[in-house]
Amino acid sequence: MSGRVRVLGTESNRVASKTRKGGVALASEAELLNLARGGDPDAFAELIAPLQRRAYTLAFRMLGEREEAADVTQDAVVRAYTRIADFRGDASFATWLHRIVHNTALDALRWRARHPVEALDPKPPGGGEPVRELAAAAAGPEDIAVRADERRALERALAALTPEFRAVVLLRDVQGLDYEEVAAVTGVSLGTVKSRLHRARARLRQILEAAGTGKAPPSSREAEGGWNA
Repeated sequence: MSGRVRVLGTESNRVASKTRKGGVALASEAELLNLARGGDPDAFAELIAPLQRRAYTLAFRMLGEREEAADVTQDAVVRAYTRIADFRGDASFATWLHRIVHNTALDALRWRARHPVEALDPKPPGGGEPVRELAAAAAGPEDIAVRADERRALERALAALTPEFRAVVLLRDVQGLDYEEVAAVTGVSLGTVKSRLHRARARLRQILEAAGTGKAPPSSREAEGGWNA
């Protein structure tokens, strides 16, 4: 299944033709939201289209499996469509959608914990796209194979984090949301976001350092004295 999710089986041709001229968008997000709240599926598709890839990437990074990430993204899009009337505009539409994707992915992880399955797919969407923000220290003249090894180590380290810690790292360091947006997506306080991010980064360093020495990293609770924040 492709990472690009078709929204409710519809295309945004009608709204696109109505709101674009010469490739320039004429309808604002607010106008599209009003149409979508009124039940216009094409307006909703126009809103979702530029956000789908980021939504899928967030789901994949949280889940580690492409098919499941595509399913979660589709579920989140359907939830957003059915709840569009509840969108109050306290945050941006993108942040609101991220929160739905985040919560839907957490639901999937809880289901997975109750129904163990085989190992996760280690390949990220796009055939191996690196986590550039987290791999900044690896930038430079390094050999491609070395960078690939570092990317795989980062993927494994991210997968070793708890969902709550993984989410703040992905939202802040990979997707580039600011602290307030991360708090809005995850539904926790700003202080909790900063605390989780600090501890998650420390845990990532421990895992990566241990991987470099061949030693097993300390367990989550040994390293952090517990994960609750």
